[in-house]
Amino acid sequence: MPEHQLPVSRAVDVRWLFKMAWRDSRHNKSRLFLFISSIVLGIAALVAVYSFRDNLQRDIDAQAKTLTGADLIIEGRRAPDKKTAAILQKLGDEKAAERSFPSMVYFLKNQGSRLVQIRALEGNYPFYGEIESSPAAASKTFRQGGRKALVDKTLMLQFNARTGDSIKVGELNFIIAGALNKAPGQTGISSSVAPIVYIPLAYLQQTGLTEIGSRIQFKYYFRYNNPAVVEKVVKQLEPILEKEGLDAETVASKKEDTGRSFSDVNRFLALSGFIALLLGCIGVGSAIHVYVKEKMAAVATLRCLGLRSSEAFLIYLIQIAAIGLIGAVAGSLLGTLIQFLLPAVLKDFIPVEITIQVSWWAMGQGILLGLIISVLFALPSLLAVRHISPLNALRLSFEKTSSQRDFLKWAVYLLILVFVFAFTRLQMSSWLQALAFTAGIVIAFILLFALSRLLMWLVRRLLPAKAGYLWRQGFANLYRPNNQTLMLTVSIGLSTAFICTLFFVQGILMNRVTLSSGKTQANMILFDIQNDQQEAVARLVKSHQLPVMNQVPIVTVRIAEINGKTAAALAAADSTDTTSKQREPSQRAFRGELRVTFQDTLTAAEKIAAGTWSGTVKAPDHIVYVSLEENYAKRIHVEVGDSILFNVQGALIPTVVGSLREVNWSRMQTNFRVVFPKGVLEDAPQFHVLMTRVPSGKASAAFQTAVVQHFPNVSVIDLGLILQVLDELLGKIGFVIRFMALFSMATGWIVLLSAVLTSKGQRLRESVLLRTLGASRKQIFSITAIEYLFLGALAAAAGMILAMAGSWVLAKYSFSTSFTPAIWPIVAFFAAITLMVIITGVWSSRKVLNQPPLEVLRKDT
Repeated sequence: MPEHQLPVSRAVDVRWLFKMAWRDSRHNKSRLFLFISSIVLGIAALVAVYSFRDNLQRDIDAQAKTLTGADLIIEGRRAPDKKTAAILQKLGDEKAAERSFPSMVYFLKNQGSRLVQIRALEGNYPFYGEIESSPAAASKTFRQGGRKALVDKTLMLQFNARTGDSIKVGELNFIIAGALNKAPGQTGISSSVAPIVYIPLAYLQQTGLTEIGSRIQFKYYFRYNNPAVVEKVVKQLEPILEKEGLDAETVASKKEDTGRSFSDVNRFLALSGFIALLLGCIGVGSAIHVYVKEKMAAVATLRCLGLRSSEAFLIYLIQIAAIGLIGAVAGSLLGTLIQFLLPAVLKDFIPVEITIQVSWWAMGQGILLGLIISVLFALPSLLAVRHISPLNALRLSFEKTSSQRDFLKWAVYLLILVFVFAFTRLQMSSWLQALAFTAGIVIAFILLFALSRLLMWLVRRLLPAKAGYLWRQGFANLYRPNNQTLMLTVSIGLSTAFICTLFFVQGILMNRVTLSSGKTQANMILFDIQNDQQEAVARLVKSHQLPVMNQVPIVTVRIAEINGKTAAALAAADSTDTTSKQREPSQRAFRGELRVTFQDTLTAAEKIAAGTWSGTVKAPDHIVYVSLEENYAKRIHVEVGDSILFNVQGALIPTVVGSLREVNWSRMQTNFRVVFPKGVLEDAPQFHVLMTRVPSGKASAAFQTAVVQHFPNVSVIDLGLILQVLDELLGKIGFVIRFMALFSMATGWIVLLSAVLTSKGQRLRESVLLRTLGASRKQIFSITAIEYLFLGALAAAAGMILAMAGSWVLAKYSFSTSFTPAIWPIVAFFAAITLMVIITGVWSSRKVLNQPPLEVLRKDT
């Protein structure tokens, strides 16, 4: 039997169906290549992210011990009491200790100074891995006797320091034993903000910097010959650690925390790739819709020869499934190659060494996902093949496919929606976030669909008869058969919305940072100022012709009880009571320490959102009303009228929440989550913060040198340097955002090209007819340009309106800031997208413009 004939047997011949699918695809290679391209880019983005995630998790698991450096770490903000210290002394088979705190370091050679993270170390830490230094022996020799230090390599380059030079830490001078290349858990960003300087713990007391005990981090490292007992030890120590305000970290908890810290990044990248894939599938689905319309005559003819409707459906289903599989495989291979770029961009954020390997699991996920999603998006159009009757072969212009309700098609739409929601939930941390994301996509679809339908209706009804011929023809293409209005409006509109939203969000983040660099904002902070140093430091600031812009006291406290309930009581209640209960304070309120202040008036960055502010406590027996920042109060489930018992370094102070404040965190000044009134904390151990503004880098260097020389315990933060680091950080984040958005941009362009070439046959015949009737190349060019000008402008405008609306919502509810989009980027985006649509549309008509009509018709047939 010849391969083009129908099988005689009425049983479905699977081999014949595959032959027909292959024969049909050979005549549509360019179109099917575009279908494949739409899937390739989305799958490539996802596989790259999945592979990077798998490699990162594998390296975190493999390097967790090196990352931690010990089997058990116990840390706290204050030294443990004698009883607890005796218990800690009995732990582990090998021990080490560290005191870390921010302080200024002074380079004697060139008289430069810089805020660093001092780590005073005792013992053979790290027990796993090593402190990398140049020379390599310096990591050992600096703690083997004598005042020696290990200084971060970037810091040494900044101040042109060499091994053998001296630095001053507090009251002592240390010889630089070597350059610190990497410490356990150190990242590029952390070393840029606060470079590390190691000194021997034996000399810490002599530096004179231990007087500020509230700012020193105490760490104790333990190694066990049998690491399996660590979790049991931590369980036994929990009551003691909680009472003393100490935290325990193990290799397992470090592994979990490190993996969790990158989960949000992975989710964002995966969602970005998923949107690119969705855009590609929109193009596939829309193009298949037009493709099936063009195949109506061929299917109707085969129906006349005895082909069943189910067999016709299977032919094209096989074809689309094969396309999806090829595209998914190609995308998986491309994504595996692309993953090599991500570690290079994100290396400054990652505390482990990334080893790139092929993730077969990620490739398998990509192939399966590409196959499923391409078939799903093609099914609504493919189902129409079942309703093509043999009569269509004779009355194609008049006979329509069955108009009966196709409940199977609606079931497919529901299945697509469920699939999108389920996939989104895998990337989100909650069902609510997944629902909001899915709802946003659905709303965008509906709005763009409605807009395109409204456009076609308006053009058909309102196009004036007196309009020029070229304009009438161009606008008529918007609603003629095989028009691209719906497809292009949705696909290009969504691409534009996504890309512009990413751009606007990046702008919001950058704006929050650059607010701090205004001419009236402080750009230098002095902290750890003691009570007896306040006036002297203020005089030093004024002697350098600098303003004292803000000066506030800071007290370190912990929350002991909320409404009479402790952290232990809440944990016990959670473990025994699984029924619904009334509002309870969050256990996160008891974790860590708070830095609070006391004042009698609100600052310019604060305003009362609920309750009443009380600035003073006139008598010791009066109720102490504190004020909480409103978002912090929500996080710990506290409201006005609730009681909070604060532990102020051993002293218990009962308070009542008197008010909630709205705080403008973007203002460069000292802002606090909890504010006490005056008359309560004046006698508590405290330090002070002073803010000023230096006019230049030269003035900043001279002032910092003077501070280190006169007040070695006072630390200085140069916000200009911090802002520079943040700018670099956001620049790298922006690159990642743009990198992922590039997939959406490329996919959007392919969708556009696919849409144009899919209806190429219809447009070709119309253009050839116009050429035959005497239309010039210029006229056909103008008609095509008018059609795509209007489509591009409409899709770009709709997408940008959606992007601005989404960015406003994010700015208001996620970033708690205002959103004012810049005009020029909007104009540039609008012009670029519109121009891209016009160029692509006109480019597709070049065959008609450059060749005689008869030659074009011969080639087309």
